[in-house]
Amino acid sequence: MREKTKILIVGAGPMAIEYAKVLQAQKSEFITVGNTKVGANNFENDIKTKVVLGGVENWLKNNSSIDFSLYKVIVTVNEHLLGTIAKLLINAGFKDVLLEKPGGLDIDDIKSVHSLAVEKKVNIYIAYNRRFFASTLRVKELIKADGGVTSFNFEFTEWGHIIKDLVKNKEILNEWFIQNSSHVIDLAFHIGGGPVDMKSFVLGGQSWHPKGTIFSGAGITDKNALFSYNANWDSAGRWWIEFLTNENRYIMKPMEQLYIQKRGSISLDKIELDDELDKTFKPGLYKQVEAYLNWPDKLMKINDQIMMLPNYNKILSGNISQ
Repeated sequence: MREKTKILIVGAGPMAIEYAKVLQAQKSEFITVGNTKVGANNFENDIKTKVVLGGVENWLKNNSSIDFSLYKVIVTVNEHLLGTIAKLLINAGFKDVLLEKPGGLDIDDIKSVHSLAVEKKVNIYIAYNRRFFASTLRVKELIKADGGVTSFNFEFTEWGHIIKDLVKNKEILNEWFIQNSSHVIDLAFHIGGGPVDMKSFVLGGQSWHPKGTIFSGAGITDKNALFSYNANWDSAGRWWIEFLTNENRYIMKPMEQLYIQKRGSISLDKIELDDELDKTFKPGLYKQVEAYLNWPDKLMKINDQIMMLPNYNKILSGNISQ
């Protein structure tokens, strides 16, 4: 009989609860290690299983006889600790790590995780759950049937008037673009292809995000698809993506839903989705966890994220050089 996969959840906050709900539904056993009593209490009340308190560093010391290479680990700690905890786990001997997006606090942090993972031959996967939305999986099928994407547009406007008052670590707010907006950008390029040429412009900036708040740009991808993007964190807007083929326009607005506009028509028709899992669990999470445990090649690897970092940097900096 095949031995059950050993799973460790690092962190006991709201995201850990969402992962635990999925693991329970998939009948997967897990250990959860947390750092705060408040988080542990909330987790235990929701999930009805105990949290090992004291933080992962203490747990590793107390379980030094364990072969950590036999475990799969899901890291759900606060964003500013992602890189630190990932490197701790790599050095401890874990070989498969699902790391919450974007894989570190900032670009340098993500690069340092990648370097250590390469050195230690560790598989690091980045948890962009929107890649597993029912809407995402369906639009990929439809685009393929149409013969491929020819162009796409997306918006990653953040609600700056709300974000500025969030009780968040200042470092996280300063990196809000990669911490949060990268969800939209990753999905757009995941489907439409990676940029091979891009012009980017940036204006604005707030005290909590001085690097900019108004973004616009355009380019072409390795799938020979033209794209454009915009975001204005000082104004109104929302996240959305639309993909165009020779036959149809597909609109994800909101991104959990999918609409179609057929060539020659001005009407928008909602596409019915098999999205029961997205309604029962945090959207995309069930299939993301399923992939991690069974088909990890479906996930984004950290080396793919490393290849995307120059594009994030260009969008963020407004670097219009070739």
